[in-house]
Amino acid sequence: MNIEIVSGSPRAASVTIRVAKYLQQYLQQHYTQANVGLIDVREWPLNNLESVFNSVENTPDQLKPLSERMFAANVFIIVSPEYNGTYTANIKNLFDHYPKQARKVFGLCTASTGALGGARSTQSLLMLVPALFGIASPYLLVVPTIDKKFDENNQLVDASFEKSVQTFVSELMWLAEATINKK
Repeated sequence: MNIEIVSGSPRAASVTIRVAKYLQQYLQQHYTQANVGLIDVREWPLNNLESVFNSVENTPDQLKPLSERMFAANVFIIVSPEYNGTYTANIKNLFDHYPKQARKVFGLCTASTGALGGARSTQSLLMLVPALFGIASPYLLVVPTIDKKFDENNQLVDASFEKSVQTFVSELMWLAEATINKK
């Protein structure tokens, strides 16, 4: 199983990257049979959409490694801050560059330094996934006060939040395994 975690914040000083990196480490430790990658939108210079990359071969050379990962992924975990009540334009731009993600499983995580943890942006993400023909896990991971839950080293420092992470990951992996085995 190939899992790609998409860290959707374009900001150099992103705090949402903390939970993305933590989830990557968590999955690598608890699901050793899975290949877990991290796509940081800051590392891939995608212009505004001009064409859809419908295969690796039809992708510009500098983006072929990204396309290989996008096409190989069985599962995406989108980690997004909340920008004006929705997810970032970078996330939309990334997925718009590729064909539909039919029958791929999506885990949705939002995070912010505020008390709501980007909860409003989950609603937009829940509309994006079926538009991609993907399958969204009903268990969302909403991370309020992320700066108090994860430190600069991407470690969980709020032990009371561990159960939320465990539930999110275990339910996502159950759905992914059930879906992948049915294709």
